Amino acid sequence: MSEPSPFPWEMVMHVGLCLLRLDPRLFWALTPREFAAMSGAFKPAPAGLGRADLAALMALYPDQKEEADG
Repeated sequence: MSEPSPFPWEMVMHVGLCLLRLDPRLFWALTPREFAAMSGAFKPAPAGLGRADLAALMALYPDQKEEADG
């Protein structure tokens, strides 16, 4: 069994104190669920790429380049 990864304190503190600019007293008083909600953890995942969108991208950026006449 593998060891659990350590809690990402540096990242959490950066988000809370630098990006969200929370007062340190408020930051440390938050529950993990409150912090997760404030930092966007519960935001719905964006919709995946549709078949038509994929086909359009494949047409724009084919895997193989056409050879020049020469």
